[in-house]
Amino acid sequence: MCGINGIIARNSLKDNELNTILTKMNNLIIHRGPDQDGVFCEEHNDVSIGMAMRRLSIIDLKSGKQPIFTDDKKIVIVFNGEIYNYKVLKAKLEAEGVTFNTTSDTEVIIKLYEKYGVESFKWLDGMFAFSIYDKKLNKLFITRDFFGEKPLYYTQSDSQFLWASELKSIINTLNYTPDISKKGLNLYFRLTYIPAPHTIYDNIFKLEANHYITYDLTSHTTTITKINAEPVPTKQNITFDDAKAKTKELVYNSVNSRSISDVALGTFLSGGVDSSIISLCLSQASDKKIETFSIGFKKAAFDESDKSRVVAKMLNSNHHEFIIDEDDLKHNIHDILVNFDEPFSDTASLPTHLLSQKTREHVTVALTGDGGDEVFGGYNKYYIGKMNKRYTGIVPEFLHKSILKYSKNFLIEKDDARGRKFRIKKLLHAINYNGDFYWDIISLANTNNELSEILNSDYLEHNLFQEYKNVLNMDKAETLTDFRQVDKVLSLEGGMLAKVDRTSMMNSLECRAPFLNKDLWEFTNTLPEEYLMKGWNKKYILKEAFRDQFPEEFLEKSKSGFGSPTGDWLRQSLRKELEGYIDPKLLETQGIFNKDVIIKLVKDHLESKKDSTFRVWSFYCFQKWYTFNYLKQSMI
Repeated sequence: MCGINGIIARNSLKDNELNTILTKMNNLIIHRGPDQDGVFCEEHNDVSIGMAMRRLSIIDLKSGKQPIFTDDKKIVIVFNGEIYNYKVLKAKLEAEGVTFNTTSDTEVIIKLYEKYGVESFKWLDGMFAFSIYDKKLNKLFITRDFFGEKPLYYTQSDSQFLWASELKSIINTLNYTPDISKKGLNLYFRLTYIPAPHTIYDNIFKLEANHYITYDLTSHTTTITKINAEPVPTKQNITFDDAKAKTKELVYNSVNSRSISDVALGTFLSGGVDSSIISLCLSQASDKKIETFSIGFKKAAFDESDKSRVVAKMLNSNHHEFIIDEDDLKHNIHDILVNFDEPFSDTASLPTHLLSQKTREHVTVALTGDGGDEVFGGYNKYYIGKMNKRYTGIVPEFLHKSILKYSKNFLIEKDDARGRKFRIKKLLHAINYNGDFYWDIISLANTNNELSEILNSDYLEHNLFQEYKNVLNMDKAETLTDFRQVDKVLSLEGGMLAKVDRTSMMNSLECRAPFLNKDLWEFTNTLPEEYLMKGWNKKYILKEAFRDQFPEEFLEKSKSGFGSPTGDWLRQSLRKELEGYIDPKLLETQGIFNKDVIIKLVKDHLESKKDSTFRVWSFYCFQKWYTFNYLKQSMI
């Protein structure tokens, strides 16, 4: 696990100047790879090209130093990630007469490319972002994995092309501060994150998952190509018992492949279905006690650490439990949020960081249950499809509008409890008579109407999600399969995986997600939807596949998720800072927000007149980014 950086300068640079730039880019992401660094610099036809990396040593601790070259020195690679099937691919190449100088997965990638070209990218099972410079073709190739587990940013101008694992390496290399992207701003204030290909900055992009960039150093043109053509989900005729057996086999195989490591390894164990199954599979494959890690809160409404204790006891694991409170928040929240380099307001990023921090004291790699909900249909929001269809078929639209109007006061919450009123309100506001309800459901910060209230009209972007509908070839998301496809492209890549990557790598911890396996994803896409959600029973086939391994009824226990009591924190330890962010002079200078509306929204929350945790938290996180990332960079 590492971080990578690179630059192509169309005006020739001296080697030491190029090296200085790359070293600076590397030093900004030292947390991603504290063990080693590596730099490659070359000038070709008055064009300077350089690639660099920071390494967290996981596999081949002795001989895996990067950059790695082919034997003839004509091709060079820097790589961030893990290739889980590298031993199989290596054996294939060795059978064809290819020889190796290391035992690293990095060398397998470059030798595979040397023999088969870009076609080889689709054979890689793993999480990765890498860049390959092929001197013979005079081309650079930059790739990102199937789900987008590893990040990759890039920008291009008339004079240079930059790429990096984190935004900070690019922003601090430019000699100017880019404008705020209106599209990125709107996406953030709807979703709480910014999905690829956009960022908060104009002309800086994320490479989309399952794609690679080709940069031609002769013509200085770029093309972006999909790696794996994803088939349109077609349901197969398979019995439930056969599908259940196949599910179990694929999950076990994935856990085994993602357990290969030359360093200590454990699991994040929340006590939910996904992390419990991953921990079970790892414990059964291990010849000794496994290490499990969980986190809880002093506030009882958010604490579910009792569930993880049950599983840890069942597995007889070495269990480590960490309980956090506001003091932990005070010491960490600034660094956590600023490290994202752009606005990001998933409340789970705070406990994920603290869990990663504590876990890193014991192991270097942790398996997680991430992706289980997307792969097997486990989110509560997937119920909404059924509910929306039934509700709109019974309740006329004019009556629904009246219900919304008259329930408004009844459903006001004054603290961040997220109880029954919260869920009813969320359901009522998710109802949509035009078939667009799912895009409203995933808008966790603001609905379209709420966004138009808080942003000045000059910053509003209309038809915000149309490009994603085009990518998905899906104007309306109506089925469980549709919902999962939307989540893979937006919520998984832009939200969950960004959260886990930045918070874990900030602590030099590598997280692996066995459920994020291309074979497993494609298999579940072929299953009848009732195998994934039977009635109101979510993740039905996954739970049935492992039911005999757990106590009766355990897999049916509800779990609220990995959130944080940020609504309370905003009123207490963060209150003074938040009040500074609604200073009228600051808001006027920014020109982004409708001043009166945003001030009232925040004050009503602070005075417990109306709980607006998600909306106010998204505003707080944006203002922190603006103050400590954007303005700070503008003054350099």
